[in-house]
Amino acid sequence: MGNIILTARDIKKNYIVGKSVLEVLTGVNLKLVEGRIMAIVGESGAGKSTLLHILGMLDRPTSGILSMNGENLIEKSDIELAIYRNRFVGFIFQFHHLLPEFNALENVQMPALIGGRNRPDTRDRAAFLLEQVGLSDRMTHRPGELSGGELQRVAVARALMNDPAIILADEPSGNLDHRNSEMLHDLIWSIARDHDCSFVVVTHDLVLARRADTVMKLSNGILSEIDANTISEQFLY
Repeated sequence: MGNIILTARDIKKNYIVGKSVLEVLTGVNLKLVEGRIMAIVGESGAGKSTLLHILGMLDRPTSGILSMNGENLIEKSDIELAIYRNRFVGFIFQFHHLLPEFNALENVQMPALIGGRNRPDTRDRAAFLLEQVGLSDRMTHRPGELSGGELQRVAVARALMNDPAIILADEPSGNLDHRNSEMLHDLIWSIARDHDCSFVVVTHDLVLARRADTVMKLSNGILSEIDANTISEQFLY
C-alpha cells in the first residue's frame, strides 16, 4: 500500500427535516491511497454525493474526523478550507459547470486565477493540460461550441490546473455515450498513474466501477468494501 493521503473516521451527517432528523451518513470510514482510484457505488439517495461533498469540504459533517497529512480539516475555518480546496482538491461533476462566456483555455485557468495567480503565468499550464486531454485544437472554443465529451475533458483539465493531490468525481461519465465514457475512463486512469493523483469517483457505471483499485458500497450510511471482480448492477442502484 502507498501513502495514505486522506482519512475519514466515523463521519456522520444529519439533516433536520421538519421535526425529524434524517441520518444520511451514520459512521463512514475510509482511507484514500496516493495515486489510487476509489469507486463509491450504492443506490440513488444513499448519500454518495453528500459524502463526496464532505470529502472535498464543500460541506461539513455533523461529526467525525477528516484528516489530510495529519491535519483535521473539520477544525479549519471557512477561509482556510477554501484555500485547501483550491490547492489540493479538483472536482469533476456529471454536468461540467464550465463558464459559458469563457473559452476552454480560460475555463481551465480559472482555479489558478481564483488562487491569486495571474493570467499570463497560468496560460502555458492550461494549454499543456488541454493538450494532454486531446483538445489542443479546441482551446479558443467556448462551451457552446464543444461536444459533451469535449466539455467533460475540459472539466478534467480544469480539475488538474492546480496539480491537486485528490480529484473528486461525481458521476463523471453519467452524461456521456459509450465511446466518450471509455475515453474519459482511460483519461482518469492515466492521470492517476502518471500524476500520482488520487481519485474518489461516485458512479453508477459498472465498467468504471470494475476498473477501480478499490470499490466501496454506501448503504445505510456506512461504507463497506466489495470485490471489484464480482460487482454487478445490483450494487449500483
